[in-house]
Amino acid sequence: MKIVLIFMLIQQLLMASINGPTLNEAIQILQTKNLEIKAATLDVEIAQQEEQSVSGKAWGKLDFIQDAARSNDAGNVFGFKLTSREATFGDFGFSEFSTTNPNILNVQPADLNYPNDRNFFQSKLRYEVPLFTGFALSSYSDIMHSMTRMKSLKKQELINVKIFELRKSYYNMALLNNSITNLSTILNNIQTLQNTTQSMIDVGYAKKVDLLEVKSKKGNVQRLLIQMNSNKVLLYHYISFLLNQKISHIIVPSSEISMPLLSDENIISSNLDIQKASTGLLIRKDMLSVDEAAYYPTVGAFGEVATADDTFLEDAAKHQAYTVGARLTWNIFNGGSDGSKIQKSKLELLKMRSQVTLAKNGVKLQVAKIRTQIKSVDEEIKSLTQELELADAIYKNYEGRYREKLSSMNDVIIKQSQQIEKILQLQTAKNRRNEKIFALKKLANTKGY
Repeated sequence: MKIVLIFMLIQQLLMASINGPTLNEAIQILQTKNLEIKAATLDVEIAQQEEQSVSGKAWGKLDFIQDAARSNDAGNVFGFKLTSREATFGDFGFSEFSTTNPNILNVQPADLNYPNDRNFFQSKLRYEVPLFTGFALSSYSDIMHSMTRMKSLKKQELINVKIFELRKSYYNMALLNNSITNLSTILNNIQTLQNTTQSMIDVGYAKKVDLLEVKSKKGNVQRLLIQMNSNKVLLYHYISFLLNQKISHIIVPSSEISMPLLSDENIISSNLDIQKASTGLLIRKDMLSVDEAAYYPTVGAFGEVATADDTFLEDAAKHQAYTVGARLTWNIFNGGSDGSKIQKSKLELLKMRSQVTLAKNGVKLQVAKIRTQIKSVDEEIKSLTQELELADAIYKNYEGRYREKLSSMNDVIIKQSQQIEKILQLQTAKNRRNEKIFALKKLANTKGY
């Protein structure tokens, strides 16, 4: 049973490689292989690391400090001894003390002023933590969280754009295949007409100029087919670029695509531009909180343990010391610049609120415009489909009339030109309709493809 399942899986993989990916499979490849999306993913990860970096500041910092020095400076040597708890009365110059000298207070102690060189090794562990920052630190953390969300929204927006381009390419390929099929049928009809005209010339029922007209029209159709096949090659190149891998075959979808059932409310609630504007509004609110933090005091605490000696870590337990403390800093006056910054932030916040409203109104306008354009092109496609059916019937009628010598070859060619024109117009209209529907889905940030 396992061998059969493996064989079936391999067979499916081989068929997929021969036929090429479907649209849904291509979208999956796009989201993992596209280079621009990969770069956007890295931008999101970078923003996440920056967010963690800011959040980590609330936990304070722990530093290990190791000093190594040698000096004969009187202040340094005395400080070294005092720090390592090894100072003696002799360090104060008591060797110069004499009870018989009445001017003893005027004697300069050589031991204190001219000490011998001394090494100094101090190992210190220091921890500092902010207790209160006027809500600045929490506001910074919220800003970085919003920035991460903004990067994620930009990544999703890029994905939607690339999916839009990929879907459009797939459906353009389907329409090209459909047009190529129609033109190939017309080419076969022209070939049949050419054979008929040649036969009629042989028996004297047609002129040589009729054959030249048929060959000329045949050349025009062949040229159109070459152009369409070249467009297919270009589409394959572009699809390969989007998927970042060589694509020479795809499974095209149906050239017809249904109108999505999306209400205006759903589109507005899920639209990425509106979400980005709303996120920008949150960032502005937090930036105002950061500026307002200047009116509050900041409080921090610290603690440290240290040991020192003239040799590295000798008698560390005996010479250890500790210090704990806290500091409050409160700026009372700085010329009114803090107030100006706060007023500027408030104005920026008002501006951002108006931009959110503008984004919503802009999306509503785009949705209304696209819906109107889709309705218009639907009517155009309906009309062109009927016109193409009529053109096909007229061409067949004139082809029969020509064989009965009731119309000229020029009339047949004109009707055939009208037939080809309707095919191209119909393809162009369907392309426009598909593009508008894809644009509507992109606005709605739809997850289903």
